[in-house]
Amino acid sequence: MATPAAGDNLYGLAADLILLTHALFVAFVICGFLLIWIGWLNGWIWVRNWWFRVLHIGAIGVVVLQAWAGRLCPLTVWENRLRAMAGQPAYEESFTRYWVHELLFYDAAAWVFTLLYSIFGLFVVLTWLVVTPVRPGRGTRSA
Repeated sequence: MATPAAGDNLYGLAADLILLTHALFVAFVICGFLLIWIGWLNGWIWVRNWWFRVLHIGAIGVVVLQAWAGRLCPLTVWENRLRAMAGQPAYEESFTRYWVHELLFYDAAAWVFTLLYSIFGLFVVLTWLVVTPVRPGRGTRSA
């Protein structure tokens, strides 16, 4: 059994860092959504922060657009390239589809994920309308 070269280890480490970044991105989208509603119910002011909310709606917007375009996330593509350079196996599908299968042992067609992303994106847009963000310098708006 050959030992991996130092460069291979660096590629694998870089791929792992992208995997971590991707997981944090997913956590931001999902946890951010939940925290906005929990915060709204508990009167937390920060959940109306304009920049947080713009980043949040933009993040799910990118996911939905990529899904509708049938494109893999650039993070998945980048991670796969680095894994190949490290001599490691790469995903044959999207990041989310791969990890749903790995964690839940559930397989679904790509269109199912596109539908789920779209529904979740719609909920994020509705959240924007119900729990309105406050632009800097504008004060709070009544809900």
